[in-house]
Amino acid sequence: MSNDTSTIRRGPIVASLILAAFVAILSQTLLNVALPKMMDDLGISANTIQWLSTGYLLVNGVLVPISAYLVSRFTTRQLFLTAVGLFTAGTIVCAVAPNFSIVLTGRLVQAAGAGILMPLMTLVFLTIFPIEQRGRAMGMMGLAMVFAPAVGPTLSGWVVEHYSWRLLFYIVLPIALLALIFGVFSMKNVTKTAPAKLDALGIALSTLGFGGLLYGFSDAGNDGWGSTRVIVSLAVGTAALALFVWRELLAEKPILEFRVFKYDMFSLTTLINVIITMAMYSGMILLPIYLQNIRGFTSVDAGLLLLPGAILMGIMSPFTGMIFDKIGARWLAVVGLAITTVTTYEFSKLTVDTTYSHMIWMYTIRMFGMSLLMMPIQTAGLNQLPQRLNAHGSAMSQTLRNVAGALGTALLVTIMMNQADAYGKELAAAGETNPKLIAAQATMHGINYAFNVATWMTVAALVLAFFIRKVKPSREPEKGAYAEPAKSQ
Repeated sequence: MSNDTSTIRRGPIVASLILAAFVAILSQTLLNVALPKMMDDLGISANTIQWLSTGYLLVNGVLVPISAYLVSRFTTRQLFLTAVGLFTAGTIVCAVAPNFSIVLTGRLVQAAGAGILMPLMTLVFLTIFPIEQRGRAMGMMGLAMVFAPAVGPTLSGWVVEHYSWRLLFYIVLPIALLALIFGVFSMKNVTKTAPAKLDALGIALSTLGFGGLLYGFSDAGNDGWGSTRVIVSLAVGTAALALFVWRELLAEKPILEFRVFKYDMFSLTTLINVIITMAMYSGMILLPIYLQNIRGFTSVDAGLLLLPGAILMGIMSPFTGMIFDKIGARWLAVVGLAITTVTTYEFSKLTVDTTYSHMIWMYTIRMFGMSLLMMPIQTAGLNQLPQRLNAHGSAMSQTLRNVAGALGTALLVTIMMNQADAYGKELAAAGETNPKLIAAQATMHGINYAFNVATWMTVAALVLAFFIRKVKPSREPEKGAYAEPAKSQ
């Protein structure tokens, strides 16, 4: 098929992708606050209910790496309608499910749709927009990616306090149906297709590798790093991933092209984005623990604390994209990371007297800093790749961000728990006998220590940001050869 996108109306395509992405990310974040209520209602344990989150993550981890193959094999329209159709079907199953097994099945079907959709969206944006307009375009994409997590926890907290958790799926369903119907009329084919052979062994190794790592990192937050299940998952995942990388480097047409790391700016920006993603989770995870476990706030209060910052981040995304188109990513990243570092450090000094308003201001300013970072840095790296590697670059970037999110969650929660446990023993040894006071002070110490670690993560990213430079896409190579990395402008 033709890949000429000059006559395509971009507006409807962009709108359908953003709407679908919004509902997919909203669904991913909606359940976190609702899990305790679902656990009681369905009569299952905390370990079992966690599969609604872990399973979603695992299916994403499996599907994202093979998205480059899917894009080459099927048309844009086929993939989009399949992804949104799967997500909608999964939502219906979850809404009417009589027991946990059916809820989990619906959740995994939802995840299959989202796993196809997210890298497809990035690829379509890179295809239909010229390089000088990509910043603004990716900024619009960022609007959906940050506004949905902003709304999710607050909406979920309010719903489960007043209604059944099933209402969450009935809220998502009409938006998903709207995205599907709108996509039927507006989505066009914009990517090239070609015959492609499915590498079954590569997919098996990819599934074991990324799935094992994601599950191990996720479960470490619950069971600890010493758990047999965690150790086995990480060992199997690491071994399978090593074999997968070796196979893909030798393959003529790999599922996931690791040679994208030949491009220095893509490699640098991917590393920075991994660090930022891990650090970002510190605020999203540790602050609600502090508010609910130490200060006694409700889940709605915890969600409301995160809301202004996330809304600001969403509002800023298109403006950040426009600035990126004019000046590139380096100074946006430097300024954003400087703000993020200072505000993350502020959260390492929480006390039982820290005011709610102070935390809202700090978190909102922190998210303002983050708004200058995420999409510009990712776009700067993808801009260096020749067009034939866009699908692989998008899949690689999304895969590593998923791994970073799981790793960041597990690492920071584990650091918090280990430090809290050690500090609690110190307090008891020093003669403190009030168990509630010991628990509160130990948890506070653990949270502050974890924020300290997150601060040093952002410092590392800040140093790396000074090396970002503006690049042009690499020249397309002759058939069978690889493009030379682009030179800086």
